[in-house]
Amino acid sequence: MNELSQNAIRLLAGLSSIAALVAVITLAVTLFRGGLTPTVPITVVSPRAGLVMNPDAKVKMRGVEVGRVASIEPQPNGGAALHLAMDPAELPLIPANVGVRIAASTVFGAKFVELVAPAEPTSDVLRAGQVLSAANVTVENNTLFQQLGSVLSQIEPMKLNETLGAVSSALDGRGDKLGATTSQLDALMATLEPTFAQLQHGLEVAPTVFDTYADAAPDVLTIASNATRMSRTIREEQHNLDAFLVNTIGLADVGNDVVSSNRQPLTDVVHLLAPTTDLTNEYNRALNCALAGTLPLAKSPPPSLPGSMIMVGFVLGAERYRYPANLPKVAASGGPQCTDLPRVAPGKRTPYVVADVAANPWEYGNQGIVLNSDGLKQLLFGPIDGPPRNTAQIGQPG
Repeated sequence: MNELSQNAIRLLAGLSSIAALVAVITLAVTLFRGGLTPTVPITVVSPRAGLVMNPDAKVKMRGVEVGRVASIEPQPNGGAALHLAMDPAELPLIPANVGVRIAASTVFGAKFVELVAPAEPTSDVLRAGQVLSAANVTVENNTLFQQLGSVLSQIEPMKLNETLGAVSSALDGRGDKLGATTSQLDALMATLEPTFAQLQHGLEVAPTVFDTYADAAPDVLTIASNATRMSRTIREEQHNLDAFLVNTIGLADVGNDVVSSNRQPLTDVVHLLAPTTDLTNEYNRALNCALAGTLPLAKSPPPSLPGSMIMVGFVLGAERYRYPANLPKVAASGGPQCTDLPRVAPGKRTPYVVADVAANPWEYGNQGIVLNSDGLKQLLFGPIDGPPRNTAQIGQPG
């Protein structure tokens, strides 16, 4: 009886040891897979998951692991939904508009989910249950081989054989020429290599130039259409154009005859006009002021009643015109004067300009009151010229 009890105790001890070992292994595996670590679910929708994307794949951001792939769910449209188990401690550091792409560490390595920081992160952070869209999936070798196989399947072996045979016949016996051509191409590329920087710059600015051409294309097409219409019009009116050219040639011949026969008189006229034009140019400011001063008169409204309006006033007498002292003289030297033109202020009294064009009212200093006595003036100021010019004594001496 004692022996049976000891065997039972040994059996229970062995089973307990096995159960404890299994429990330890199970706990270790669970801890290794993060089964006891709290996680936050996030879903990533991707066009495809890739061949080497498996559950428990890592989720990284800037090279730091922030979660893992809990499961992969195929979609009816051929895509895949990746259910992520994210570390809750990392979520406050990830913006809500984070980008997602499925990448691989090497060409043949297993894929992982990479979170890409956005250029302008939002203030909101990633939250539980949020759905993200993967931007792209790394292209795999099998995809390339599949596409290459699709291309090769479209090539007929017989035609490929014929093509290769034609290429072989074309290259047969031309190795020296082909080598020389290759050497010349190498020399040409060596010559062009220093200009690659300029070529690269040209390629960089080419889009801007092409955009400019694209913007100007409608105007260029309009110009071309107008040019076509003009050429068509010229073609249709060629007889009238020929007649016009013939008449122009005749007019030119007549004009040449007139100008050549009157060359000296025309030259003399131009020489005689030179002083006048020089004087006009010198007094251009005064002429402009005078013409501008007449604009208010030209723009003034007409009188309310038809007829003429006359303003009559009485002023004190001025000095009379005397011959020959008051004859006009071509001796102007004061330069152009606008005398407040073209805009004279109301109530402004324009100063009097003394010129050799008439009698000077300020000559004797008695403007306003003029005594009709030449004897008094001769007594005060000495001899004076003859009597004023009038209808009875025009230009006669006193």
